[in-house]
Amino acid sequence: MPADWTHMSDELQLLVSREALCKASTIIAEQAELLAEEIDSGRLEDRGAADALRLLAAIVRLNGSASEPAVVGRA
Repeated sequence: MPADWTHMSDELQLLVSREALCKASTIIAEQAELLAEEIDSGRLEDRGAADALRLLAAIVRLNGSASEPAVVGRA
């Protein structure tokens, strides 16, 4: 694979960009879930953020990968 972005084909640039977005979405969603777990366990003060973080994680997952269903909440 060429080291210089400008030497990559448009198709390869698109593929690399999509993979990077998918990876970033996964990391953000995982971090939001981790923070929600910290709040639920009492290690961080709960100010109503745990459910908001889970919602953020679900939205990021939906936008990052349409092939994975997002689950919100714990009902």
